[in-house]
Formats: sequence, C-alpha cells, structure tokens
Amino acid sequence: MAVKIITDSASDISQAEAKQWGIQVLPLRTIFGQEEFLDGVTIDHQQFFQKLIESDTLPTTSQLSPFQYEEPFRQAAEAGDEVLCVTLSSRLSGCYQSASIAAEGLPVTLVDSLNVCIGQRILVELAVRLRDQGRSAREIGAVLEEERKHIRLVALLDTLEYLKKGGRISPAVALAGALLSIKPVISVENGEIAILGKARGSKNGSNMLMTLVEKSGGINFDKPYCLAYSGLSDALLQKYIADSERLYSGKTEHLPVCSIGSTIGTHAGPGAIAAAFFINE
Repeated sequence: MAVKIITDSASDISQAEAKQWGIQVLPLRTIFGQEEFLDGVTIDHQQFFQKLIESDTLPTTSQLSPFQYEEPFRQAAEAGDEVLCVTLSSRLSGCYQSASIAAEGLPVTLVDSLNVCIGQRILVELAVRLRDQGRSAREIGAVLEEERKHIRLVALLDTLEYLKKGGRISPAVALAGALLSIKPVISVENGEIAILGKARGSKNGSNMLMTLVEKSGGINFDKPYCLAYSGLSDALLQKYIADSERLYSGKTEHLPVCSIGSTIGTHAGPGAIAAAFFINE
C-alpha cells in the first residue's frame, strides 16, 4: 500500500516539482474579470504577475470544492493506496472543510497546515521525506501536526497598493506608506496573516527579516526550508540573500528558491520576498 500525498497550489509547488516529488497538486482557480485560470496549470506565476500589474482590478481566487478533492481521493482508494492530504490554513480558506467532506468514508489522513505559500510547501516537503522513509499516512500526519508548530514564515512586501486594492487597508494609509517608503513585514501566526512591523525602505525591511529569523531561534537546516519572491524578477531576493549571508554561510550549500503564486501574490503584489523554515529547538 503506497501513500499518495495531495496538496493544493497555495503551497506554490509547481506541477513540475509535484511530478518530481511524486505528489499531486490540485490547482486553485484565479479569476480576472471574466477570465478564469487554473493556478500553475493554465497560468504560471510569471503570467499571473504580468496580468496583475496590467489589471486595474484585483483578481479573486476560489477554494477547491469537495468534488475536486473526492475524485483523487477515490482514485487512490481504488488503487489500494492511502492518502495524506495537506491543505492551506483553514483560517484563510475553506479548502480544509471541502477536503474533510470529501474524505468521509475513505482512507484519507487530513492535515491542516495552518500555513500557506512556502510555509505550507516545506510541510509538504517534510511529508515527502517521511513517505520515502516508509512511514504510513497516519504516522506522517501525526508528525506534521506536531512539526507545523515549529514553522516560521516571514515576508517583506514592497508595496501597500495591493492590500489597498483588496480592502485590507485604506487608500490614505496606502498613500502615506508610499510617500514614506513603508515596507510591511508580515508573518503567518496561528494560521492567519499578521503584520509584524513596518520598515522604512527595503534595506531596513531586509534587516528586520534577518532579526526575526535570528530571534525565532534560527533555521533548522536538517529540515526543509525555502526562500521565495513575487513578481517578474528575483533581484530583491538575491540582494536579501547577499545581505543575510550570516544566516546561511557554512550551514548549507543550497538555498531553495521558488516564486510566489496567485493565492498570496494577489494581496502581496510584486516585489515581495519571503523565508520559511523550521526553527531550531
């Protein structure tokens, strides 16, 4: 009996990576006006940000339905496999509830990541490692529910414009932020997005990210970790990597980097950088 790992595209795991890892990534829908796309399938991250920058209105994203989960769950059951399904935070989306409905009566272990983007991604990557060690879906699920408490996701936004468009802040606050070059620093806390601080300029923002990583206990390099950027260029992320060399130097030979997709990118906008890791205990 094999373990089939299923997650959603809010994890920003590409379809190519999913194939490489031997997992299934179910795409959320991204809607620009009358146009609808499947995240990572019919629109990639670069195409998404190109449309986001050019669009006057903010796109919307749509959660997965119970039916969209039920089909792969049943296929796995009919093949004699057990399923481990990791969803984006139940406090940010109804995907976990949809998966719960679809899993009734089927050999499915559900895990609410209480995270999103690369925070969710590194939890799925840990699940892949445990699967490859021969663990059962139930065993993996128990480990993930414990380990998710030790994930830290911190990010620096380049602009307040998309938070304004999404109604998260007022136009006046966004204007003041632009005039003062305010860069919000955000995190995922208890499954929800939290603003940790506001930095004046990108350099101060990068310094704040480094400080937050160090204050959290530092990165556990024995477990999955990842850096990410939003938009059409990773130049800001590469500068952050160079400026924060002390966090990684001599501790790892490779820094995994991925691009941020529509789920977070809709509200973060282009120019964001993020780091996700398991803390040292």
